Amino acid sequence: MSLGPVMLDIEGLALSPADRDLLREPAVGGVILFARNFESVEQVTDLVTEIRALRSPPLLIAVDHEGGRVQRFREGFTEIPPMRNIGREYDRDRESGLKIARQAGWLIASELRAVGIDLSFAPCVDLDWGISEIIGNRSFHRKPDAVSDLAEAFARGLRSAGMAAVAKHFPGHGAVVADSHLRLPVDRRDYGLILDDMRPYERMMNTGVVAGVMLAHIVYREIDASPAGFSEYWIQRELRARLGFGGAVFCDDLTMKATSSYGRMPERARLALDAGCDMILVCNDRDAAHEAVDSLNDYSNPLSLVRLARLHGTGQQLRGTLLASDEWQEANSLFSNWSERPELRLDA
Repeated sequence: MSLGPVMLDIEGLALSPADRDLLREPAVGGVILFARNFESVEQVTDLVTEIRALRSPPLLIAVDHEGGRVQRFREGFTEIPPMRNIGREYDRDRESGLKIARQAGWLIASELRAVGIDLSFAPCVDLDWGISEIIGNRSFHRKPDAVSDLAEAFARGLRSAGMAAVAKHFPGHGAVVADSHLRLPVDRRDYGLILDDMRPYERMMNTGVVAGVMLAHIVYREIDASPAGFSEYWIQRELRARLGFGGAVFCDDLTMKATSSYGRMPERARLALDAGCDMILVCNDRDAAHEAVDSLNDYSNPLSLVRLARLHGTGQQLRGTLLASDEWQEANSLFSNWSERPELRLDA
């Protein structure tokens, strides 16, 4: 059975009979885990193993694990600082900042791969325009070149530990105030200004370090009337044609309030897939997940299957071996002691 276009969530620490039935549906291609699905390293390892055993090829298993306030697994995992802190280190010492960004990517990926997770939706490459309610210190920096440098280093760290990078939120979420979980943001800037937000994506694509991109639920009013995740313009003309991206395109969670005016879940799902997304997320609403899956059980896109298959993690290392390695010891010590480092201010 091939991977379907829907990634969804589960409720608890282990699969229920209802979860198993749903995850076996042809339209399902992945599972995203949240903090509620984590109790311990041993428990989440068992859960991942259980999910993998359901299908062949196995479902993609993902998590939002960027560091800072977006880190779903805590106990037994290294606490990663917000990416803004790494940007401040970059301002102080460029080479040190790049090294730390790469170490952060490697550490996140190696710890997640040790429990069987395929990918984290990271890095966040939104520019820090200083106004976003939801991005804030998740951003490396406000300058496109700095974000490009740091995101590339972070992605190389991910890849060295067997995990693909999935950059977000294309074409850029940092210049709107509203949180798309709660309402639909509208970006009123012209195309020339938005080009700055896209520069980190262009850099990562030119250097071949990014395998996936997640779209923003934002309307860029001066360019297209549809949110980016429903926009053929942003996916086909900008991402595919102008930037030449050949990897997987994810539509962010379709249960967010930003998408609520675009029809019932089957309509939203079709809008995203018809625009060019390879996989949609439907989270925290089991009825909506069933609606999406039921409406897409006959859906097939051979090119999407190839793109998604490339996102499976590689080179899983035993956790005990990882924790005994010099590289883990160095990276864990660095980030465990991060709170003791002096706070640095960005240059004006």
